[in-house]
Amino acid sequence: MKTSAGILLYRQGEIGLEVLIAHMGGPFWEGKDARAWSIPKGETNEGENPLAVAQREFEEELGSPPPPEPYLDLGSVEQSSRKRVFVFAVKGDLDAEAVTSNTFSLEWPPRSGKLQEFPEIDRAAWVSLEVAGEKLVRGQVEFLERLRQALESGR
Repeated sequence: MKTSAGILLYRQGEIGLEVLIAHMGGPFWEGKDARAWSIPKGETNEGENPLAVAQREFEEELGSPPPPEPYLDLGSVEQSSRKRVFVFAVKGDLDAEAVTSNTFSLEWPPRSGKLQEFPEIDRAAWVSLEVAGEKLVRGQVEFLERLRQALESGR
């Protein structure tokens, strides 16, 4: 089973608890909003520490190192794609407007023979847990409730 790991950045904002989510890049996600956002994450390789992967992927996808704060382990969820996703939450702040992502190559348009570069993440936004629940891919919504419970219990 493929696995990936990510970091859910959170802060207390003007509207209460906010999380940073990232809109997936590339032509498939262009123009989509609902269920087209993700927790910044990336694939792990055999034997890699999920937190170390999450920290590396955070920097690659957002262009900024993750905060050095203590991390909350929110566990893992198996997504419908049969990929297991591990998520760690950390309190911090980041200018969502200044996000710069690494890129990937894709033959586009399909069967054209032309490779194009696309950002893995084309934008990021701070949103409430309610809005994040509407925008995140379904397999990651569970982490929002886990974050809320962890913060309420004082973990």
